[in-house]
Amino acid sequence: MIKAEAIDKTTVINVLSSSFEDNQSVNFIVSQDEKRARRIQALMDYSYEICSLFGEVWLSDDKNACALILYPHQKRTTLKSIWLDIRLIVQAIGLSGISNALKREAKIKHLQPKEEMTYLWFIGVDPDFQHRDIGNKLLKEIIIHSNQKKLPVYLETSTLRNIPWYESHGFHTYNQLELGYTLFFLKRKPDK
Repeated sequence: MIKAEAIDKTTVINVLSSSFEDNQSVNFIVSQDEKRARRIQALMDYSYEICSLFGEVWLSDDKNACALILYPHQKRTTLKSIWLDIRLIVQAIGLSGISNALKREAKIKHLQPKEEMTYLWFIGVDPDFQHRDIGNKLLKEIIIHSNQKKLPVYLETSTLRNIPWYESHGFHTYNQLELGYTLFFLKRKPDK
């Protein structure tokens, strides 16, 4: 696992955009119009930038998988974060989607625990390289990294078939939320 640098931003955005193209949660957030693909890229760009400010961006050694990690306890409002939020609204959500996005985020935050954590915002593998154990290796390294910080790992997924994969890495579902699709909340405690 390698820490992404600015030069890797396009790679990260491309990997995540292609691996989350059909994701229910992502498609709930972005406007569903002729610009949908660009809107997904804008969402991934936003997420990359936020994690660069208040977390970490990791790539697999071959750069075919990546993960965006956020440390919510480190997140704060800055001029740059406000600018990124505005850009997200314009480029991904659209003005008509602001209300739905804000309501969704409020419901999610209400169910998330208020503790220091490693929040695995996105993890994805380039579709051309899936099922080659790249994602497993990256997730294991993220868990090790989080264990070193003595932090639990939290995430949400709307992809039902991913839950057994996460469970095989020690995660368990602690809640779920109905949003027109089911969003599952998972947690993994740090190893002792």
